[in-house]
Amino acid sequence: MPNMEIQTGVAKISKYASGESGDTVEVVERPHGGISIVIVDGQRSGRSAKTISNLVARKALSLLAEGVRDGAVARATHDYLRTHRRGQVSAELSIISVDLTTGTLVISRNSRCPVLIRTAEGISWLSDETEAVGIHPKTKPAIHELPIQPQTTILIFTDGVHQAGVRYGEKIDIMAVIEACDPRADQSAQALADAILNTAISLDRGRPQDDATVVVLKVAAQKISDEIRRMTMIFPI
Repeated sequence: MPNMEIQTGVAKISKYASGESGDTVEVVERPHGGISIVIVDGQRSGRSAKTISNLVARKALSLLAEGVRDGAVARATHDYLRTHRRGQVSAELSIISVDLTTGTLVISRNSRCPVLIRTAEGISWLSDETEAVGIHPKTKPAIHELPIQPQTTILIFTDGVHQAGVRYGEKIDIMAVIEACDPRADQSAQALADAILNTAISLDRGRPQDDATVVVLKVAAQKISDEIRRMTMIFPI
């Protein structure tokens, strides 16, 4: 098996004139090897949405760190939010995991937004109908698993990206952005995340109509021949 590396890129912005994003993205190391990325879109926007998304993200992170499997994490997080808020608030939850024990990438969705998967064989969408967590008693995630192999890209985004431009009679074309920004699948995960978010902001005329988040995970040939793990963050304040 060739030496590979996992790249992650996150780009997010809050709704125009809203002080705080209701989207939360967190990363946790898995106890048996690998990482999980948790993406939560809290109901509505602003501080109340942030409170909900933080609540859901913290619960999911704690379970993942304890070694609970992704599907069980999503179900338990749903039960927790439903009990804690009496079934009156919801959150859209997605989890991407790099599971080194099984050698797979695991995608767990409780979201209306589809997930894009790009491999050497082509591009596909995960668009199974799922419900947000926190409301209905029998809610369960849609789970997809694929092998860890080079030239794989997973793209997850929230409503602010999915619905970008709708107010003006337009809609974001994710495929066109990928073709323009990363036609050979050799750009960094961060470059692709930035390109998609910037396109969404442009379609909303520079005033995002909802909290918008893009998360990109790439499996690529290893570029630096060492065993050092690196993480970079830029956080405007």
